Amino acid sequence: MAISPLSDFAYKQVLTMVEAMTPEQRLPSEDDLSRQLGVSRPVLRQALARLRTEGWVYARRGAGNFVGEPPALQSATFGPLHSIPDVRSFLEFRCLLEAESAACAARCGDPNLRDEITRRRRQLESALAHGELGVEEDIAFHAAIAAASGNRFFSLTMNALAEQTRVSIRLIRELSPQPMVRRSVDVRNEHRAIDDAIQAGDADAAREAMLSHLRGGLTRLFGRAAPVTENDQHHAPSSASRH
Repeated sequence: MAISPLSDFAYKQVLTMVEAMTPEQRLPSEDDLSRQLGVSRPVLRQALARLRTEGWVYARRGAGNFVGEPPALQSATFGPLHSIPDVRSFLEFRCLLEAESAACAARCGDPNLRDEITRRRRQLESALAHGELGVEEDIAFHAAIAAASGNRFFSLTMNALAEQTRVSIRLIRELSPQPMVRRSVDVRNEHRAIDDAIQAGDADAAREAMLSHLRGGLTRLFGRAAPVTENDQHHAPSSASRH
């Protein structure tokens, strides 16, 4: 069956929304989505059927539509983080990946996607203010940036790296020698700087703010943000055995 232009439009809009959400999260109702996108319910249902076929969305009888996990993402695995040097390599990789993601997001022309970044940032701030680690809120903030980048491969990669990201954030939060209050203030300020740069449409500032944030994570965990070297890989700290 041919896909109509309106259905393709609805598909792309809902896909962008789903990419900024987490698995098992409930989508707005069909009525709300129809009104939000300006399409009829039959058009929206065609788009949702396509998303369900691809695994992005699944339906629960009587409960609505929920975010799924596409088979392509299920097979795209980078494996667990095995050691302290592995964690540092991962954070260095995030510097490269997410700096450009943030720069692209700063060029985003969709106010809804930019608003989602701010909303996620505020949720993270609320979690930190209540003494929580804010791991899932942190992941959602970075996912919203990837969704706003306009390049679906940023979102695909971030989704595939969600578990590694979860582990690395917990390590930084729990093992950093920095006092918790100071660490929370720094984390809030760093995320706000990223958000502010994206809202201002300043790609260079967004890139630098993201780099500063991720390098800050390296410093909080290791005491310095030096890149991983081959020598480091062969001389991992004894504490790495715990991971």
